[in-house]
Amino acid sequence: MPQNEAYTDKDKKWLLRLARQTIENALKGDELPYPVDVPKVWQAKRGVFVTLTEGGELRGCIGYIEPIKAVWRAVIDNAYAAAFNDPRFWPLSKEELPRVKIEISILSLPKLVDKQGEELLAFLKPGKHGVILERGLYRATFLPQVWEQLPSKEDFLAQLCLKAGMEPTCWKDPSTNVYVYEVDSFEETA
Repeated sequence: MPQNEAYTDKDKKWLLRLARQTIENALKGDELPYPVDVPKVWQAKRGVFVTLTEGGELRGCIGYIEPIKAVWRAVIDNAYAAAFNDPRFWPLSKEELPRVKIEISILSLPKLVDKQGEELLAFLKPGKHGVILERGLYRATFLPQVWEQLPSKEDFLAQLCLKAGMEPTCWKDPSTNVYVYEVDSFEETA
């Protein structure tokens, strides 16, 4: 489970600096950072997303749902990917970088929800739960922060179904697996 108190302000700033340094180095054509002073808290494997916004609008978001890499390594990978490989956006330019705000989300382990239809709607907690929908080769997630744009549970799930490439009612299908997770998220300050 996420534990905000587990991450000090110093730890959060260190990780946000690493994300920004990754993007800056890539824009300059330099090697990506490889820190030697990694705080112990960031050495654990966790699911991690890096989100970029510009003027409050999404500019890139890429991540790992599963804990496949140490947090610091996942931040380097996903900061780079959010800036340059998110297929929804053009690669980030040097001119844009000063206007971009970086947010990092550290995920808890996803848990399978054994509920469908109205029971699922009653179970979901907007703003608290990130949701993964999965059926066969189709899979997509929305971080808990997406509830801010899609506060209706039905709309949230329908848009997530569409993101996964499935019909908008896929969440009602018993063959669709639903997982939830929570996040600790923090972003750069002005």
